[in-house]
Amino acid sequence: MAAISFQSVSKTYASPRGPFQALDAVSFDIAEGEFFGLLGPNGAGKTTLISVLAGLVRATSGRVLVRGHDVQAQYAAARRQLGVVPQELVFDPFFTVREALRIQSGYFGVKNNDAWIDELLHNLGLADKASSNMRQLSGGMKRRVLVAQALVHRPPVIVLDEPTAGVDVELRQTLWQFIAKLNREGHAVLLTTHYLEEAEALCSRIAMLKAGRVVALERTSDLLKAASSNVLRFKIDGQLPREFEGKARVTGRIVQLPAHDAHEIEQHLAVIRHAGLRVEDVEIRKADLEDVFLDVMTAGRAEVAA
Repeated sequence: MAAISFQSVSKTYASPRGPFQALDAVSFDIAEGEFFGLLGPNGAGKTTLISVLAGLVRATSGRVLVRGHDVQAQYAAARRQLGVVPQELVFDPFFTVREALRIQSGYFGVKNNDAWIDELLHNLGLADKASSNMRQLSGGMKRRVLVAQALVHRPPVIVLDEPTAGVDVELRQTLWQFIAKLNREGHAVLLTTHYLEEAEALCSRIAMLKAGRVVALERTSDLLKAASSNVLRFKIDGQLPREFEGKARVTGRIVQLPAHDAHEIEQHLAVIRHAGLRVEDVEIRKADLEDVFLDVMTAGRAEVAA
């Protein structure tokens, strides 16, 4: 039995400009105990898919099962299996952190779980904030409380929708250490993130969405093998030659270009020199998940899909 099963899930919204299809026949399963990444650009349909999973949005067609429970026909049973950390900072300003976690426990009929609440507070760096009012917390601390609320009923399936967006490095490290521990204990994890290095480090398998469709679905290691074998990275001052438009990843002065072999690397550098540009800090590295992601998204290549 899969932890999560998306079965030909489609969602169409009405709009003044006509129907908008946010999801188009999305199908894949997430196994029990798997750490799964869901990637895609803004507007690809990731949050819509998670909203369907959580029962907040009704799919136009298709089914979603959580450990065998249909999220529409068996909503209560499916929801008890899920712990969802949303993108938005949603909190009740009238309660302390501990009170918020006890109230959240009550929604799932869980009583006398102070020992587990204490463990959550400790592992998420909230122990010294247990008696603080929610409105007194910083954005990063509120994000930690959202994670604790999602886990307070010990769900076997954890859904993290951009959990580290806009938070500090300390929280990211603390969160991933704790989530990785829960995953090792058998919890399935579904992660959406724009920090692709996190997905590469944590996720054993990845699906990529583009315009509501799955354009890649593969083990992370196999996606990396399908990428260009090397990436040429260097710095320049000036405009990159037109030949590299659509190929290069440019961040300020830093340029990164795919390169399959030494001959192609020399060709790239020759074009740069011919354009009268000075190259600095040249290095060669292996392709990473961001290279794969850009390849799939910008070139529209779906051949890496399973």
